[in-house]
Amino acid sequence: MCIYRIALFAICVLISFCVSGRQSLVDDHIDSIIAMNKIVALDGNVSASDSYVDSVRTLIEDFYYDQFRHFQDPDAPYFLFMSKDAKLAMGIGGCVRMRGYFDWGGAIPASGFAPYLIPMHPDPTKMKHFDTTPAGTCLFFRVIGRNKTLGYYQLYIEANFNGYQSRDFRLKKAYAVINDFTIGYASSTFSDPAATPPTVDAQGPNNKISPTAVLVRWMPVIRDRWFFALSAETPAPQIDADNSLSSKCDNWMPDWAAFAQYQWARGQHVRLSGIVRTLSYRNLMTERNHNTLGWGVQFSSVSHPAPALTVYLNTSYGHGYQSLGGDLLIGNYDLIADKDSPGRLYAPASYGWNIGVQYNFTHALFASVTASQTCYCPDGDVRPDTYRRGQFYAVNAFWNLTPRMQVGAEFDLGCRKNFSGESRWARRVGVMAQFSF
Repeated sequence: MCIYRIALFAICVLISFCVSGRQSLVDDHIDSIIAMNKIVALDGNVSASDSYVDSVRTLIEDFYYDQFRHFQDPDAPYFLFMSKDAKLAMGIGGCVRMRGYFDWGGAIPASGFAPYLIPMHPDPTKMKHFDTTPAGTCLFFRVIGRNKTLGYYQLYIEANFNGYQSRDFRLKKAYAVINDFTIGYASSTFSDPAATPPTVDAQGPNNKISPTAVLVRWMPVIRDRWFFALSAETPAPQIDADNSLSSKCDNWMPDWAAFAQYQWARGQHVRLSGIVRTLSYRNLMTERNHNTLGWGVQFSSVSHPAPALTVYLNTSYGHGYQSLGGDLLIGNYDLIADKDSPGRLYAPASYGWNIGVQYNFTHALFASVTASQTCYCPDGDVRPDTYRRGQFYAVNAFWNLTPRMQVGAEFDLGCRKNFSGESRWARRVGVMAQFSF
């Protein structure tokens, strides 16, 4: 199973290397957004002078070619306040996003389409469901600049309306970047948001690795091609301790994550990521504390084999990394009970993959298809109703009516299969409209 996926990754990456220098339609769309940005100089001038137009463009491009930018992240602010020497850009922006969705044949009890949540025996009163949500509407503040002493630096704060009933205002990210260092609440080094296919549904592929944590990251860049990263991150493990035979211990060691990435063009890369975790628990039968090793590896890529084509690829495997994203994030699967040894917990294995293909008819109109799967592989016997495998498929289309106004429609298909062999499919149609400012 894994061999053909690795071969598919290699073929797609090889094709990307062989493509001519024509930039993609995705890059054309980014150019159209950048062209609309209004620059307000701090000395009172309404527009930037010709002497530093190139510097202005470089700063704005940093919004879109960030190593951890996801498709659903907001665009750069429409108005940017620029210092006279073009060494500082400051903007306040946001996104108004509304989604509507309809389920039938057994509704998923959540606004995100997660195969894990598919009801195996749906309530007859909940076979169909229509709802709307403003979740994903956000506000953010960003400063990007250059300084003789500090070098390159960036400050970013983002908050989303996705809390209680999808209306509470909650912090999503808050971090500072100074040259090669990042400190704050940011996307994990183990994640690769840019390699996640576009979806209308906020949940996305069911193997999406997308943790956010308070971290300290060092990420040097060599010749604009090679990116390396190492970080210490605040852990948030999910341990299935029953407080009768076993109990969870306090976290005492950060998660350690790293990646190596090769980028042959802006917005196109291949990356190998890894994470190591210390998962601690107490065996109440023996009255001893134990530290179990959790780890995960991920191979991911995003590329443009042709100007109109974008390919997203991702595969991951590990033990005790389930709380970092995907279907298994919903349960407690980092450590689970060993049925043959009361009081003992162990880190089960799981793996998953996703692939997405996007075709741009124009830079403002595109369609994509996505397939994803997550598999849970514990040792020994488990309860028959335990989640074993989830599958996710999506077909969608997005249209940018203007560079900052977008609408989209999507059909989602998911399946949950338990260890008993029982399975059930779920279906959803969703639409989305958003405006970035």
